[in-house]
Amino acid sequence: MCVLPAIALFFILSFPAYGITASDQGWKSATATFTRDTDNSITIEGACGYGDLRKSTYGRYSAGLSSMLFNRGSTCGACFEVRCVDHILWCLQGSPSVVLTATDFCPPNYGLSADYGGWCNFPKEHFEMSEAAFGEIAERKGDNVPIQYRRVKCERRGGLRFTVSGSSHFYQVLITNVGLDGELVAVKVKGSKTGWIPMARNWGQNWQANVNLIGQPLAFEVTSSGGRTLTSYNVAPLNWQFGQTFEGKQF
Repeated sequence: MCVLPAIALFFILSFPAYGITASDQGWKSATATFTRDTDNSITIEGACGYGDLRKSTYGRYSAGLSSMLFNRGSTCGACFEVRCVDHILWCLQGSPSVVLTATDFCPPNYGLSADYGGWCNFPKEHFEMSEAAFGEIAERKGDNVPIQYRRVKCERRGGLRFTVSGSSHFYQVLITNVGLDGELVAVKVKGSKTGWIPMARNWGQNWQANVNLIGQPLAFEVTSSGGRTLTSYNVAPLNWQFGQTFEGKQF
């Protein structure tokens, strides 16, 4: 039997393999840029359908995702922790992290190289951040920086928000402020005169059903990507109107 000298055993126990620690488990590599706005947030209506992101509380800490991450809109609302790594000039000291909400799609530009403008070309994993959030992890002059990211739970204040729109034969609801997993995979709506009606994803986190629900108080049942189901009864009153936003329960 081979017995290690005491000094060798000391070094093995005291110094783990280079670059591998328990706190680094689950991180994946990607890149990030930022887009400017007057208040350092992302406020334009993006591919997730959230509208003015300042009103939906996502503006300052939001990001557009490349197609590899966006997954045709099913990732809308998910939260990611992001940190700048491996760039001594642009990354802030200590690699501080920031938590972002997926709110938009960063489209590919195959006319440009993946390193010079085509950052969101498939199959690259890329985050287009607000300028304010980018400035918390890297120097703004860095432009395109290497990052690491991982999925985290979304922490939200208040309940889920349901914004209704449509017509007498078409009903649509935008769901925002989703905690926990952040993203929804199934939605049902129920009026006082109906059973539970499954809704189809229209785009982003807009869900639709071809049904007339005018004049009925509404309840919603939503299922997160992690498989948890939440039911909010009497969310919208009898006299609700299109364009209004109502608050339900939170995960």
